[in-house]
Amino acid sequence: MTYLKAIEAGVDIVDCALSPFAMGSSQPATEAIVAALEGNIRDTGIRKEQLYPIADHFRNVKKDLEKAFQLNTSIEIDTKVLTFQIPGGMLSNLLNQMKEQGMADKFPELIAEMPRVRAELGYPPLVTPTSQIVGSMAAFNVMLGRYKVIPQEVKNLAMGKYGRTPAPIDPSVREIVLGDEPSIEHRPADDIAPQLECVKRKLAAQGYSNTSMENILSYALFPEVALNFFETNH
Repeated sequence: MTYLKAIEAGVDIVDCALSPFAMGSSQPATEAIVAALEGNIRDTGIRKEQLYPIADHFRNVKKDLEKAFQLNTSIEIDTKVLTFQIPGGMLSNLLNQMKEQGMADKFPELIAEMPRVRAELGYPPLVTPTSQIVGSMAAFNVMLGRYKVIPQEVKNLAMGKYGRTPAPIDPSVREIVLGDEPSIEHRPADDIAPQLECVKRKLAAQGYSNTSMENILSYALFPEVALNFFETNH
């Protein structure tokens, strides 16, 4: 549904996976997206029937990989992802961690603990490295008791070494994590001058002086790509 709405909004490229490696914590199946767009203005032009023998080949490859590496590829799609919002790759990693500890049965508890820990730690984004920090803390909480073991990375997060969290860290959790240790007074990033006005000047020099904040941010993140896009869509 998300892909289809994105395509309707004008997205040109979406990431898919051939059906044996799709769904669960992976991407939507290529065959399904091709079929959904048949006869549509955004028809891919790919014949899904030509993908079937390729999928059959990789279905056998998948079986060999499962056997060789003792993988569990049957991760069910849990609709509670709408609430706990854990990225697919992180979800499969957490499950593997619990299996390695012989606690796969506690995986539902871990899923419930993840958003709780994330809220207590100030809602850090679930991307590397903070996603692993939150995930590890949640796993320790489930396996050993809440905040009985605290990794150094969690302490660093609470001290501010990964930057300011989007929301304040829960005071009671911060006290458990840091005790009397103070937050860091100064970060190297604090020495970087504000960049927005500098980016605006650079963009104006390229001939785009009166443009939207969206375009400014696009240029700040991907200057060459943004300029090509502006020129093509001017």
